[in-house]
Amino acid sequence: MRDVGLERAIDAAGGVAQLARKIGIAQPSVSNWNTVPAQRVIAVEAATGVSRKVLRPDLYSEPAVADDAVDPIDAGRAQEYALLATLLSSAPSAALLEQIAQLKGDATPLGRVHAALSDAASIAVVSEVEREYFDLFVGLGRGELLPYASYYLTGFLNERPLSRLRDDLAALGIERVESNFEPEDHAATLCEIMAGLAAARLLASPEAQRAFFEKHVSRWMGRLFADMEKAESAKFYRSVGTLARVWLEIETEAFTLAN
Repeated sequence: MRDVGLERAIDAAGGVAQLARKIGIAQPSVSNWNTVPAQRVIAVEAATGVSRKVLRPDLYSEPAVADDAVDPIDAGRAQEYALLATLLSSAPSAALLEQIAQLKGDATPLGRVHAALSDAASIAVVSEVEREYFDLFVGLGRGELLPYASYYLTGFLNERPLSRLRDDLAALGIERVESNFEPEDHAATLCEIMAGLAAARLLASPEAQRAFFEKHVSRWMGRLFADMEKAESAKFYRSVGTLARVWLEIETEAFTLAN
C-alpha cells in the first residue's frame, strides 16, 4: 500500500506515468514504490511541489539541531549541496530554472560559476533541458554518463563501493526501500546526504562528515563533473558540471584545512 506522501505526489503529477516521466525513470519503478525512496525525494519534490516533509516525514521532520543553531557557513553548504542534488536527480522545472536565473555572482571562483549557471538557466528551454538530462543520465539503455560511485571506482555498477556506502548509511539511520532498485551511490543521493549532514538533519561529528566526504564523495565525483563539462549531450548541464567541480574543490580544501 502506498503511503500518503507518495499518493499526493502521484496525484500532483497526474498519475504514475507522468511522475515517472517528470523525474526521468521508468514507470515500473514508480509503480513498485510503497514510499518515495530517500534518493528520489528531492526530484519528486521538485517535479510535483509536494514538500519533502510530506513525502518522507521520517527523514524530513524537525531538524536534529534547531535552524538558528546551524552555523551560517554550514547552512550555505547545505544549500549548495541541495541545489546539486536537485539538478542531478532530475531535470529542473521551469520554476527552478527561474530561481537559478536569479543567482548573483561575484569575483570569487564560486561566484563566477554561480553567474555562469545563472546565465545558462536564463536562456534554457525546459523541454530541451529535459531531453538533455535524459540523454546524459538515462538514455535508451543507458545515458552518456553513469553517475554512480561503483561505476567510477570499479568500472561496474553495484560493486563494493555501494556495499560500503550502505553500511555507512545504516550507521546514519538511513535505510534502503526494498522496492526501490536505484543504487544509493548515485551522485544526487550523496549530495543530498551531504546537505543533511551540513544542515544537521543527520547527526554526525565534523570528523565523521569529513570521513564520509572523503570515502564516498571526493574519491570519484570530481571525475564525473569533469566528464559532465565535456559531455557531448551537455549544454545547460555543462554549467552544472563546472559549478559542481568547483564546489567539490572548495569542500576538499576546507576539509583538508580542518583536519
